[in-house]
Amino acid sequence: MSDYSHFTRGGILMQQSNASRNDTVIDLHGVSRRFGAKTVLDGITLQVCRGEIFGLLGPSGSGKTTLIKLITGIDKADNGEVLMLGEKMPKLAMLQRFGYMAQSDALYQELTARQNLQFFASLYGLAGARQQERIQAAMAVVDLLDHLNKPVAAYSGGMKRRLSLAISLLHEPEILILDEPTVGIDPVLRQSIWKELMSMRDSGTTIILTTHVMDEADKCDRIGLIRDGKLNAVDSPEGLKAASGTDTIEEAFIVLGGGARA
Repeated sequence: MSDYSHFTRGGILMQQSNASRNDTVIDLHGVSRRFGAKTVLDGITLQVCRGEIFGLLGPSGSGKTTLIKLITGIDKADNGEVLMLGEKMPKLAMLQRFGYMAQSDALYQELTARQNLQFFASLYGLAGARQQERIQAAMAVVDLLDHLNKPVAAYSGGMKRRLSLAISLLHEPEILILDEPTVGIDPVLRQSIWKELMSMRDSGTTIILTTHVMDEADKCDRIGLIRDGKLNAVDSPEGLKAASGTDTIEEAFIVLGGGARA
């Protein structure tokens, strides 16, 4: 039996999980966010389940990053409710349970990569041999082990993105939230990172990410198409293609996401 059922909202095919509430790790109900007179998110309702890769696909300014900030508790909704693992967000204690990679790298430029990792690892409660083990493992994923002792100021833009991803992986979080994680990363390493993300997914980690890369969207278990602050469709890649009568995710987004390219 499928873990998902389909329904229509505004004439557009949607897909939701049939899993039990215990399997729902992110639960949003009627979430809206305004900045002054501008509504950035408008009535978002969404459930993300344990052990799935959920992608948010939409053009710049569509509300993807704002939605990510609400899920992580960095920002607070004006209306509606955001729950992570059953806890209402924002909640400081939840920082230990999810990993977050922002769209902009938050790194200490004057420190080495190792020192950056040690600082963030200590925030996650990692110390001693366990800390060193996790630093080595996370840097191996992003292929930066040979650059551990290099100052971050000497890193290229792509290397900084990779280091930010390593930091988000340090404490082996239950939920990994990634905002444009592979921007500036070469295609070969991007494939390697996706292999690791899929392995984490298979081990039960929930991954939520934003992307503009269509082949990455195709790798997600489900995708939410977002435009002008509205979630226009949620389904598997194949489901979105079938609903739109198209052959590619890019074409499906044009049909279902409001007529603009991501």
